[in-house]
Amino acid sequence: MSLPAEFHDIAERVNNWGRWGADDEIGTLNLITDEVVRRAAASVLGGRRVPLALPLRQDGVQTGMIPGRVNPLHTMVQINQEPFGPGTVACSDDAVTMGLQAATHWDALTHVSHSGKLYNGRPADTVTAHSGASFAGIDKARHIVSRGVLLDVARTLGGERLDGGHAVTPEDLDAAEELSGTRVGPGDIVLVRTGQMQLYLAGDKQGYAFPSPGLSVRTPEWFHARDVAAVANDTLTFEIFPPEIEGLWLPVHALDLVEMGMLQGQNWNLEELSTVCGELGRSTFLLSATPEPFTGGTGSPVAPVAIL
Repeated sequence: MSLPAEFHDIAERVNNWGRWGADDEIGTLNLITDEVVRRAAASVLGGRRVPLALPLRQDGVQTGMIPGRVNPLHTMVQINQEPFGPGTVACSDDAVTMGLQAATHWDALTHVSHSGKLYNGRPADTVTAHSGASFAGIDKARHIVSRGVLLDVARTLGGERLDGGHAVTPEDLDAAEELSGTRVGPGDIVLVRTGQMQLYLAGDKQGYAFPSPGLSVRTPEWFHARDVAAVANDTLTFEIFPPEIEGLWLPVHALDLVEMGMLQGQNWNLEELSTVCGELGRSTFLLSATPEPFTGGTGSPVAPVAIL
């Protein structure tokens, strides 16, 4: 089944191929300029820090629905061993096996392809079993620090959590932006709260995973119009799942990552941030969210921190 004309029409309108040169590998992260970072730093008023990552644990967010995304398996490889002889300093070391997109993470621009192409028109077969992503891997996103803007769609629409069939539309984003009192601008990183994380935090992993609210296929144009640098939310699939257009799977992934070159993040815990922003009466903050630089990775865990 080929992608429908509706998808290709949107793709043409949001396409950024060549905008920053034929060899560009970071897409909309180019919008995070020194001026943008200075503006982001100025948004810190009190210094309050809010962590946005889920704990890395074996009983993590993955349910087995996505093949290969194994929750972290933590193993101790030495415990209080004295490597230099009895009576010397003892060491404990550990190791972990996990999917790079198992918990709170960024998707690299090479995470998906469509029509045989990756971002900037590169061939999809440049992602190989031996080296992973030789172009636009997650290791190219070397410093993600910018102004974050929380768009709390759930509370904007009058509830703590959107229902599983809700596709977040540009109109929803407009309403959340208006309620926040902040205009999303070039280089901003937008965090969209649906409230879906509440299910996982309450122990309902299956309910968290499916069905899930998420971004509509119409939202990439909203982010493109505002020159947003990256987007993350508090769901497993990022976009509405099952899809709003029958048979059209992961269209928002393809539009964001392939056409626009915009990183997207999933499984971000925005609950405490929502509370703090409500207490302080604000929705902007300095956001530090640089992924672990796995060479050739098509995604990577991240431990983001909002500083208000």
